[in-house]
Amino acid sequence: MKNNKNDANNYNLNNYHSKTTEEIFSSLSTNSKGLSDEDAKLRLMKYGPNELKIKKRSPFIRFLLQFHNPLIYVLLAAAVICAFLTIWNEDIDMWSEVMVILLCVFLNAIVGFILEGKAESAIEALRRMTVHGCTVIRGGKKKNIDAKNLVSGDIVEIESGKKVPADLRLFYVKNLEIDESILTGESVPAHKNDEVINRQNLSLSDQRCMAFSGTYVTRGLGNGVVVATSMKTEFGKIAELVEETHEISTPLTKKINEFTKLIIIATVFFTFINFILGVVMGFSLIYSFLASVSFAVAVIPEALPVIVIALLAIASVAMAKKNAIIRNLPAAETLGCTTVICTDKTGTLTKNQMTVVKIYSGRKIYVVSGVGYKPEGKFMLKNKEFNQEINPLTQPMELIETLRGGYLCNNAHLTEEKREYCIIGDPTEGALIVSAMKANADLNVQNFHKTDEIPFESELQYMATLHSKEDSRIIYVKGSPEKILEMCEYQLTDGVIVHLTDIEREEILKTAHEMAKGALRLIAIAYKIADKEKTNLEENDLNNLIFSGIQGMIDPPREEVIDAIEKCKSAGIKVVMITGDHTETAKAIAKQIGFYKEGDKFLSGEDLANLSDEDLYKIVDEILVYARTSPEDKFRIVKQLQKKGQVVAVTGDGVNDAPALKNADIGIAMGISGTEVSKEASDMVLADDNFATIVNAVEEGRHVWKNFRKTILFTIPTNVAQGLIIFFAIMLAPFIPLFALRLPLEPIHILWINLTGAVFLTLPLIMEQKEKGLLKARPRDQEEKLVNELFITRLAIVSIMMIVSAFGIYYYFGNFALNGNIDGTTDLLLLTQAQTAAFMAVKLVHIGFLFTARSIYSSAFTFSPFSNKWIIIGITIAFGAQLLITYIPFLQEIFRTAAFPLEWWPVLFLTLLSAFVAVEIEKFLRGKFKKDK
Repeated sequence: MKNNKNDANNYNLNNYHSKTTEEIFSSLSTNSKGLSDEDAKLRLMKYGPNELKIKKRSPFIRFLLQFHNPLIYVLLAAAVICAFLTIWNEDIDMWSEVMVILLCVFLNAIVGFILEGKAESAIEALRRMTVHGCTVIRGGKKKNIDAKNLVSGDIVEIESGKKVPADLRLFYVKNLEIDESILTGESVPAHKNDEVINRQNLSLSDQRCMAFSGTYVTRGLGNGVVVATSMKTEFGKIAELVEETHEISTPLTKKINEFTKLIIIATVFFTFINFILGVVMGFSLIYSFLASVSFAVAVIPEALPVIVIALLAIASVAMAKKNAIIRNLPAAETLGCTTVICTDKTGTLTKNQMTVVKIYSGRKIYVVSGVGYKPEGKFMLKNKEFNQEINPLTQPMELIETLRGGYLCNNAHLTEEKREYCIIGDPTEGALIVSAMKANADLNVQNFHKTDEIPFESELQYMATLHSKEDSRIIYVKGSPEKILEMCEYQLTDGVIVHLTDIEREEILKTAHEMAKGALRLIAIAYKIADKEKTNLEENDLNNLIFSGIQGMIDPPREEVIDAIEKCKSAGIKVVMITGDHTETAKAIAKQIGFYKEGDKFLSGEDLANLSDEDLYKIVDEILVYARTSPEDKFRIVKQLQKKGQVVAVTGDGVNDAPALKNADIGIAMGISGTEVSKEASDMVLADDNFATIVNAVEEGRHVWKNFRKTILFTIPTNVAQGLIIFFAIMLAPFIPLFALRLPLEPIHILWINLTGAVFLTLPLIMEQKEKGLLKARPRDQEEKLVNELFITRLAIVSIMMIVSAFGIYYYFGNFALNGNIDGTTDLLLLTQAQTAAFMAVKLVHIGFLFTARSIYSSAFTFSPFSNKWIIIGITIAFGAQLLITYIPFLQEIFRTAAFPLEWWPVLFLTLLSAFVAVEIEKFLRGKFKKDK
């Protein structure tokens, strides 16, 4: 067996469940009377208090870290340079540029600060779930102490209604049941005992003689010795895993970081070249430097972080309408490239509502429809060829007694609130109530009055109730088929009580075994007519019972999940079930849903404990079902899948899921059944706990990526084109005097185009409607680069069109300014008008390009120009704002513009078509020769 400590921090290295009480007492230097106060005090001083220890960064440090981004460094450097030049030279005024750059930087930092801090929040939520007070035995005396003062070796008493304060090895129990769902994911409370389990590396679910910190005692009482406190408890180990898990970079953030580095390297390089060229061409250092700053400001997409945040925020709103609440904005896109979904079973693939689906009674099998606690469904009599719908009330009496017995021998209650049904009490008992109500067999139960009860005990494996009905008394018993049959001498068949023969017992057990193969939880029902005078129920009354039937129940798959799984298959997404439930139950549900078939590989928690990380890595792509898993198992599985290059989404609802949720590319918590810890560790919360919601969110995620690509293909080519206008103007200045006098665009012009373009042109572009067939394509290749042949082609086309338009307009109208005055000097007003016309031409190229940028490959003539109203609104505002800064006097001073004659407009409007026509031709040729599709 490979039990390497480095393999997933093996959680049960001490294997306390396999040691006797005496061995544990000896190893911890204690006994059943507990530690002395002095020993406890010394241990507390040595090992520290029983509380979770977390490291927290101050809010100020977290805010400063938002500026740790290469693009932010370049933007801040540009702002500092602009401010320095303005202060140093009175003829230069670049405060507007400084303010715009700083606005973009700080907006990005504030949003990042708000979204960060999941690890601290998750661990703080864990801390809030720990116990504050407990009862211990020290020196033979009971004491109530603060739970943080517990130490290893203390003897602790636990009872119904209280939380377990530390990890305990139980040595005395009385009908003890503990809800361990926050650690194991199992919805049914675990029955506890004090027996040694001689097996190693058991999952938490199978450690019946252990009680774990933070779990809840639902029934009974017990005593245990503290074997782990603080960060050494299962709770603490989860907190440690959460704390040690680094934030995962999403595919989108990775692409943006790669793209940002490329932009920075290219910008720095060409800015330096631009400066050198300016000096070589004979321009002053100040002029060359200003031109280079203009180039850098033009090329850097300072609004890109804000655009990305807006794109993700809009997607988050769309997902929220479909019950997927995004907590970490980049996760909105991550779903779109997810290749594996590791999902819980209980409550996600299933409703987490035990449901009776099959009944054996009177040698017949009945199938019951309806999922969950809603008391609606049909009964079908199972035949060899088909199932025949029947009315249970017209069937032989044994079916009615099976349903009535399940209803009456019961302590659960069905309630309805806001059209939602829920069970108060044990889920298994709740399923029996619902099955009876589906048959309307509760019509006469009001005539039965419970007078006594023998409660269920795991050792007895049955529950019995005594009821009075007018002058008669009747006993109903339910429990395991084996135990109930031991008590029965008769059975009810075709409404007649007959003797139960050995052959018939074997036949019933054989049928029960076949039902259990389908992972059904089986409850057998029997009854007995008691003496009229009987008022109390004793164990010796439970003999000569009449067997009525067996009800088989399961937490069934959600009806909509099967269709969602099919969508995952067509979308190229593999679904993997990781559950704490039993192997047969997990496989049965996976088969029903459709992503597992007989012969497929599966692993249990014990199998995983015997595998090293290297061994798991080799087979992790082949496994579809993992059962009886621990928190560390889930954590390991996710890590190995990620090593394989998979983009992994993980669902979870318990405390045990927090490490895997945080380590996943996208962690998905349950909104209804999920703990606060799982929600804090997640990137997305399902408001309806429904797997089908994930599939809908995947479609939205793919839509996000499509629109992100559109924004990149629109924003970057236009930004680079503006920079190239400056670059080539410097190069051509010795040959074109107009360019030596003044560049076609000022830095404030470029910033204005970038900012208004981002707000009024790019933001409407991210509102484009979803394209068809998003879930019919495979997840995008993670190696796909943003800078590819398509990107370079579009950049070249737009750059050429924008440079030709800006230079042409500036040169055509600017030449009039060179000798515009009577004395032959330059007419500066006319020069400013020409520069303003070039400024307007660049904006018009943007607008024309936007119409075709709405689709990456399809022609603008294949969809309505009015299908995205935000585009029309954005263009109207952007063009209107451009007119305002051109013709309003006080804005002319700020933006260094001048109103140009109306007769210039016909020439300007030609530039509107330049990029539009060029890109449409490129799309036509690409479609014809099927490039890059």
